[in-house]
Amino acid sequence: MIVQLTGTLVEVMPTHAVIDCRGVGYELGISTLTAQALPAVGTSGVTILTRLIVREDAQELYGFATREERALFDQLRAISGVGPKLALAVLSTFTPAQLATVVVTQDAGRMAQVPGVGKKKASRLLVELSDVFSKNIELKQLVGLTDALPAPRESVRDVPAQEAADALLSMGFTSAEVELALEGAAEAGIASTKDMLSYALRRLGGGR
Repeated sequence: MIVQLTGTLVEVMPTHAVIDCRGVGYELGISTLTAQALPAVGTSGVTILTRLIVREDAQELYGFATREERALFDQLRAISGVGPKLALAVLSTFTPAQLATVVVTQDAGRMAQVPGVGKKKASRLLVELSDVFSKNIELKQLVGLTDALPAPRESVRDVPAQEAADALLSMGFTSAEVELALEGAAEAGIASTKDMLSYALRRLGGGR
């Protein structure tokens, strides 16, 4: 596993960088955040943290300016349906601290600003990342979260509730409104998506 490279920067672009290590040039996929943090082309003795991803048809290197960004890249890739390019798109949109804030506030609107992430995927990413931050103490410390992050409500993580939440988000309700509207549904014995949606809409006053 290649975890870092030290050498001379040959090229820096918004999406990739090339670093020469003793005559061998390595191309790294990077976020715009890392691109902005790297020194000028031609600088020697530059260290870039890396992740090597091995696929059947390729071996790809990704580079990061900080441990925080690399740790978030790892966690994003662990989420079903999130590949390295989408993970880099998230990290190009938010700094680690900004992403932590988006997760804490469950701001689906801001998450949906990431290229390739619609409202439905934004909601799912927030639930998954909230779970990650609540369990990973080291990651919380890296991104500056000193207080414990509440774990996602079990009711929202159930399939019927998640489907109802996605439907409500598509109607234009905010993630905060959706969570409040679905609160107590599981305890009331409501188990189907249709019934949960009806329950939530009644609490929201019949929709918009």
